[in-house]
Amino acid sequence: MKSVQIVALRQDRKRLLEHLQDSGLVHIKKTEKCKKGFNKIDMTSQTQIFERNVTLTEQALKILDGQVPEKKGMLSAFAGRRAIDPDEIGVIASNAGDVINVCNRLCELNKICADNAAEQIRIKTTLTQLEPWRNLDIPLNQGDTATTAVFIGSIQREFSDITLSQAFAEYAPNLEFEFEIVYSQNMLTCFVLMAPIAQKELAEGTLRDLGFARPMNPSNLTPIKESEKLVKKCEELERQTEQAKKEIASFADKRSAIKDTQDYFRIRADKYNVISELEHSKNVFVISGYVPEEDAEKLEQLCTRVAVCHLEFADADEEEAPIKLKNNRFSRPAQGIVNMYSAPSHGDIDPTPLLAFFFYFFFGMMFSDAGYGLLMVIAIGIVIKIFKPDEKMYYSLKLFQYCGVSTFFWGLIFGSIFGDAPAVLYNYFTGADITMAQILPWPTLDPQKDALMLMIISIAFGLVHILVGMGCKFYVCWKHKDYAGALFDTGLWMLMLIGFAVLAAGMATNHIVMMIGAGIAVACAVGLVLTQGRNKKGFGKVIGGVASLYDITGYISDLLSYSRLLALGLTTGVMAQVFNMLSTMFGTSWIGFIFLIIVFLVGHAINIGLNALGSYVHTMRLQYVEMFGKFYEGGGEEFKPFSLNSKYIKIQEEKSK
Repeated sequence: MKSVQIVALRQDRKRLLEHLQDSGLVHIKKTEKCKKGFNKIDMTSQTQIFERNVTLTEQALKILDGQVPEKKGMLSAFAGRRAIDPDEIGVIASNAGDVINVCNRLCELNKICADNAAEQIRIKTTLTQLEPWRNLDIPLNQGDTATTAVFIGSIQREFSDITLSQAFAEYAPNLEFEFEIVYSQNMLTCFVLMAPIAQKELAEGTLRDLGFARPMNPSNLTPIKESEKLVKKCEELERQTEQAKKEIASFADKRSAIKDTQDYFRIRADKYNVISELEHSKNVFVISGYVPEEDAEKLEQLCTRVAVCHLEFADADEEEAPIKLKNNRFSRPAQGIVNMYSAPSHGDIDPTPLLAFFFYFFFGMMFSDAGYGLLMVIAIGIVIKIFKPDEKMYYSLKLFQYCGVSTFFWGLIFGSIFGDAPAVLYNYFTGADITMAQILPWPTLDPQKDALMLMIISIAFGLVHILVGMGCKFYVCWKHKDYAGALFDTGLWMLMLIGFAVLAAGMATNHIVMMIGAGIAVACAVGLVLTQGRNKKGFGKVIGGVASLYDITGYISDLLSYSRLLALGLTTGVMAQVFNMLSTMFGTSWIGFIFLIIVFLVGHAINIGLNALGSYVHTMRLQYVEMFGKFYEGGGEEFKPFSLNSKYIKIQEEKSK
C-alpha cells in the first residue's frame, strides 16, 4: 500500500474529484489538523441538502411502491445496477430539479391520503357515537330556555322510564323534572332531562351523582342531519383520496428517473463529504490518502490527464494504512466472510485462502447431497449469466457455487442424491426393491449406518483445522521474532495434540504406536510445565506452568465442536429420505403421482432452505471460533476507496470484476 498526496488547483477540484470517484482508486484519509496556510471548507449545509433529497426520493419510491408496485421477477434481487454512459450523469443532473418536484408532489399526495384516512376514522367514530341519538329531534347542543334547564346526555347503565324516575326521586326528592329516553341498550341510556331553571344546580348535582355525561363535540344540527352531513363529508374525502391515488399512479413512469436522481444526490453527498476533509488554500487543495501499489501509476496518469496537479507517493505507515485483500478466483468469494468478522490488522496474515478451502470443505460435508450441490452449481451459474450481478453479489453467489461443488462431491461420498430419491423412485415405478448402495458403482459412507466412523473423521478434520490455525499463529509469532512464543506457546501445544492423535490411532492399531503417541504427549506436557510460567517470578513459574495444562479442556471442547459436521450431514440426509418416503404414500395412482410431485418438490425445497442456512451458519462458527480464535486478531481498517456509492446505476467505464 502506498500513501499518496495530490496537490491540484482549486479550479480543477470538481473535475478531478469526479474522475477519482469514477475510478475508485484512492482511499481518502481524514486529517485532523491542517498545515499552515491551509484550512477546511465546511460543506455541511450543502451535504444536508443532498442527503435530504436522497431521503425525499426514498420516500417517493416507497409511496409509488405502495400504490403501484414495481413488477419484479423472483430473482430480480440478483440483478446488477443499470449501466449508464458517463455523459448521462449530466442529463440526470439537469433533470434533478423536475424530479425533486415530482417527489415533493408525491409526498403531498401521500399526506392527503393519510390525512383523509385519519379524518374518515374520526368521522366513523363520531357516527358511531351519534347512532343512539338518531331519534332525537333537537340538536345535541340545545341550550336552556328562559324558564327551563335542558340536559342532553347519557349514563353508562340501562334504565327504563320507571327506573330512571326512581333514581331521580332517590337522589333528589325535591327535584321537579320531565325526561325522555332516546336510547336504552347495551349498558347505555341516552335521554333528555328538563327541569325548572331555578333547580338547575340541583339537577346538575343529581345527574353528576348518577354518572351523567354530555355528548362529545355536540352540533347545532339534529343527530340525523349531522349524520347525513358527516356521511357526505366521508364520501367527499374518499373521492379526494381516490383522485390522489390516481395521481400518484400517474407518476409510475417516473420511477426510473427518481432512482437515477437518488443515486445522483447520493454521489454528490459523498463528494461533498470528501471536500469537507480536504485541505484548501487560496489557489490549491490537497488530497491525502492511500492507493494500492499496483494502481499508483494508473492514478498518476488519471490525475495528470484531467487536472494540473502534483502527486507524491511514499511507503504507507503499516499501523495507519488500510488493508486491501488480494486473492485468486478460488479464495476471493470468501473475502466477504473475513471482512464480516473483521479486516486483518497489519500484524495478521490474510486468512482468506485457508478460510475459503475449509469453508467450502465443511459446508459441503454438512450439506452433503449430490443433487442439492448440482442444483446449486447450475442455478447459480444461470443467475450469474442472466442477471450479471454487481461485484458484491457476484462473489456472494460464487461462494455458494463453490460450496455447491463441495456439496456435490460429499453427496457422492455419502451416497445421497436428493436423499435416496433414485432408489425410492425406482422402487415406486417398478415395484422392485433396490438400495442406493446397489445403484451407485462406488463404495459410500452412510451417515446413519457409519455414524461412529464419520464422527471419528469429523474429529480428525477438526484436528487438522485447529492445527492449521495454530500453525498460522506459529508463523505470525516467528515473523515478529517472538521465537519463544512460537516454539513454547504454540509449537508444544501442536505437538501435544499430534501426540494425542497418534495415541488414539495406536489404541485402534498397535501398542507401539500408542506408546509413541503417549511419549510425545508426555514430553510436550513436561515442556509446557517448564515454559509457560517463564514470564513470572519465583514459585509463580511452577504454578503458571502446571496451570497451563488446564487449557487441554479447551482443545477437547473445540474438537467436539466438529461433531456438528456429522450432525448436519445426518440431518440433511434423513430429512431428504423422510420427504421421499412421504411422497410415495398415496401409491401409484394418478392422484398418488400428483402427490409425489408436490411433496417431492416442496419437501426438498424446505430441506434445501433449512439445511443450507444451517450449514452456512455452523461453517462460519467453525471458522470464527475454532480456527480464528487460535491466531487471528483482526481490527484492521478495510480499504474503502472514494467511489460511486450508488444503488441503481453504475458508470459503464467502471472496473470489471
